[in-house]
Amino acid sequence: MSENFANHPTHFTREDFSQSEHKLLRNGKWANARVDLVNINGCDWTVKDFSTRVWWVRNTVGRFLIRRELRVLKQLQGIEGISQDSFRIDAFAMATQFVPGTILAQIKTKEVPVEFFPQLEALVQLMHSRNLVHLDIRGPKNLLLRPDGTPGIIDFQSSLSTRWLPRFMRDILEDIDIGGVYKRWNLWQPQTLNDERRTILERSNRFRRFWLFRGYPSFITKRQSNKSSDS
Repeated sequence: MSENFANHPTHFTREDFSQSEHKLLRNGKWANARVDLVNINGCDWTVKDFSTRVWWVRNTVGRFLIRRELRVLKQLQGIEGISQDSFRIDAFAMATQFVPGTILAQIKTKEVPVEFFPQLEALVQLMHSRNLVHLDIRGPKNLLLRPDGTPGIIDFQSSLSTRWLPRFMRDILEDIDIGGVYKRWNLWQPQTLNDERRTILERSNRFRRFWLFRGYPSFITKRQSNKSSDS
């Protein structure tokens, strides 16, 4: 029997989750979590669950990624646009508050407010100030346009702590992150992207040619819903 990790008044157990109606957001491949949206006690949660994977995946990759992402989200508590109140359901699953919004892959250019990209830039810079890089935001699948028009960032499974990295390496990784913002900015609102930001974008593109890890090795899956939360 799995150990029960849910000990907060608003959190829930594996049994609560199993007995509640939930919507599949992403049915990851063999080494990815299944991701569901569930409403429990009036609150929407995203659940990442490795319990249905083969025993060696759930007991190695699953445990590691759940533990790692929870640690990252704890560092990002209190930042608007990033999921809050994450917790471990049991050894193989975690839950985090659902972030409503539509992924940029499903958004038309004209639907993005002019304030969106400066706000997204500030959000990524705030994340960097917490000694974390996301490393998977160059594509639009992990960026959200929230209902109020502000940005959200989801899925921190490939993120990395920069706390103990040398300054030059930290700068490179942060450039890769912010370059992902400028890539979208340049595609959708090029008239507002200044020369300084273009220089950073060009520099990050040069770094990307030598970057071995896109998302996380062998585990990349295609999002199956245009609505999502963090993980």
